[in-house]
Amino acid sequence: MRDLAAQALLPVNATLGVALLVLLLAAATTAALFRLSPDGSYGRAREILVAGARAALQLGVVSLAIGWVIHHVVALFAFLLLMVAVAARTAGRRITANGSWWWAALPIAGPVVPVVTCLALAGLLPVRGIAMIPVTGILIGGALTATVLGGRRALDELHSRNGEYEAGLALGLLARDARIEVIRPAASDALLPGLDQTRTVGLVTLPGAFVGMLLGGASPVLAGAVQLFVLIALMAVQTIAVAATVELVASGRLNRAGTGVIGGAP
Repeated sequence: MRDLAAQALLPVNATLGVALLVLLLAAATTAALFRLSPDGSYGRAREILVAGARAALQLGVVSLAIGWVIHHVVALFAFLLLMVAVAARTAGRRITANGSWWWAALPIAGPVVPVVTCLALAGLLPVRGIAMIPVTGILIGGALTATVLGGRRALDELHSRNGEYEAGLALGLLARDARIEVIRPAASDALLPGLDQTRTVGLVTLPGAFVGMLLGGASPVLAGAVQLFVLIALMAVQTIAVAATVELVASGRLNRAGTGVIGGAP
């Protein structure tokens, strides 16, 4: 029944493959034509093509793996650990090119693990792959986005306003306090996408959890309750992730020292 509902929304056939290819090429072509890269090159266009190809490959493999993982608890937690590790690596390398990137694991795992654990202990999130993987994946993805945006904005701000940081040191502030005065306002903007998504849910978009529940045969009321649960949990995770990222940058643990970029060094 669920397969029929899903096919009614998006049939899996050759037409879908062609549509996906056209959309991917349109995104890459637009990025290339308008030079949508920090250095004005075609780098982002290549990244878009690679990201699309990786997404197709990874989703294909994951779709096959999840069918087995959901029936084995040990495999389930190993898969969740892999998700956290990949998210930490992705976020860290987006923020900095030096060895401090691994600190990005803290603002991702830090809020996600206790939130998921509390939800499981409260009986709100069954310890089954069919429930645990999608909810945890949404939270990890939200933490990844917040960490990347917060970390990049913080270190960029520290670079562009390095004089203010040094002035703070001259006034007697500790290095951590001088950095945090510079980076906190900019880094807090990382919360805006999540806030806007939550504020406009149901009015602008119907998020994936809501649509998925409806396609699975749930009532609109139950689908709305699940989506609200996901959004509130996501806001909590993202807020903690941004706060942790700010502290890591302020303490100098997450930095760009040795990469040719001023600011952020311990």
